[in-house]
Amino acid sequence: VVSTQSTGIQSNLRMGKVKKTKKFGAVKRMIHANDPRLNKEKEEPKKTDETIRHVQKPSTALFFKYNTQLGPPYHVLIDTNFINFSIRNKLDICSSMLDCLYAKCTPYITDCVMAELEKLGAKYRVALRVAKDPRIERLICTHKGTYADDCLVQRVNEHKCYIVATNDKDLRRRIRKIPGVPIMYVQQKRYSIERMPDAFGAPRVG
Repeated sequence: VVSTQSTGIQSNLRMGKVKKTKKFGAVKRMIHANDPRLNKEKEEPKKTDETIRHVQKPSTALFFKYNTQLGPPYHVLIDTNFINFSIRNKLDICSSMLDCLYAKCTPYITDCVMAELEKLGAKYRVALRVAKDPRIERLICTHKGTYADDCLVQRVNEHKCYIVATNDKDLRRRIRKIPGVPIMYVQQKRYSIERMPDAFGAPRVG
């Protein structure tokens, strides 16, 4: 029997074939579905270009419930429209402001508003004469452009001590978006004011 086994092994070696036993229970390793390495691949890449938003700093004058920079004597910015309405209703600007706020008021006119009146021609010569009244103080403009509405909005944004006097609907809509700035306008042949704090005794229009 031994001789037969040895002859069989010798014959297999000569042929160059060696039989290998099969391994049972060998399973391929698979990554679990909750593996953190898979989650890293699924994560969206972070946005590098972040948009920088410009947020306007609130004025320190609005720290309390009302604008602390408002107070007598009041500083009132007037525009072309307000002067024309005052002339139509036969209202003196300084005395009518005094009747409205019960305090001394200083009307101001900017270079842009004066330039707008000069461009309107002879039809508004009375308004131009009223604008040159010595009681109305002149404010010098240093910004670019001569559009009167932009000039007034920019000045009110920079300084919260002004009241804007206008009957222009578009300008009043823009001024309402700025907190703490009252608006004076002509109504029923007298001056009225809105957004004025009760702390200063402003008359209520009912």
